[in-house]
Amino acid sequence: MDMKESERLVSELKRIGIEEGDTVLVHSSFKGLGCRLENGAHSVLDALIRVLGVEGTLCLPGLSYAIVTAESPVFDVKETACNVGLIPETFRREYATHRSLHPTHSVCACGPLAEELTGGHEVDSTPCGVNSPFAKLPKVGAKLLMLGCGLRPNTSMHAIEEMAPPDYYFGSTCEYQLIDYKGEKSRKPYRVHGFEGFGQRYERIEGAMPEGSLRVGPALNGTAYLIDLAVMWRIARERLDEDPHAFVERI
Repeated sequence: MDMKESERLVSELKRIGIEEGDTVLVHSSFKGLGCRLENGAHSVLDALIRVLGVEGTLCLPGLSYAIVTAESPVFDVKETACNVGLIPETFRREYATHRSLHPTHSVCACGPLAEELTGGHEVDSTPCGVNSPFAKLPKVGAKLLMLGCGLRPNTSMHAIEEMAPPDYYFGSTCEYQLIDYKGEKSRKPYRVHGFEGFGQRYERIEGAMPEGSLRVGPALNGTAYLIDLAVMWRIARERLDEDPHAFVERI
């Protein structure tokens, strides 16, 4: 990404509604943005941090469910890579100051609220429980930015589902070893996601959101969605109460 493209992304982020001092959770697709490989991930992250400023908090998923498994059940908060793309992994390695201690659904963060949002995730025995960053973010007025990836890979929806939970949500229980920032080891069983026989259709939330709570705009060669997380939680929970399968389909 050259300087012109970087400036363009900064302008697009501001135009869609990201403001200095915001707290933002970002899901992203490097390919969906049409970035070139050389320094592209860094340029995207630099643009986000530039818009948020020193008072803003940036969060990205550090998900490692494809790496930390029943066959390889060790999670090292400092060393375990995330498996959800180049931008989140670059953020984990080079930008994040904190990462929540969870074997499969950690969140990485930097900024004033990073410690508060990531702390205590290990207390939960599920992927996205009440102590997870996903559950804390709407309480601090955070925004959700889907950057070039569409609306389907929305992990925050899992946290809403856990409040129900629907019949498809949980699968088996697996015991993991956790290694924290001090190198201290612990073991704990966690319930893992199920979804057997169901496909996620989280993009359905778009049609349910009130006017002004979901904004759409360009982001380089892709599309960005900016969502009010607190409103999304309220609407999605109402829909799940009406229909437990509102955001999935049988496959």
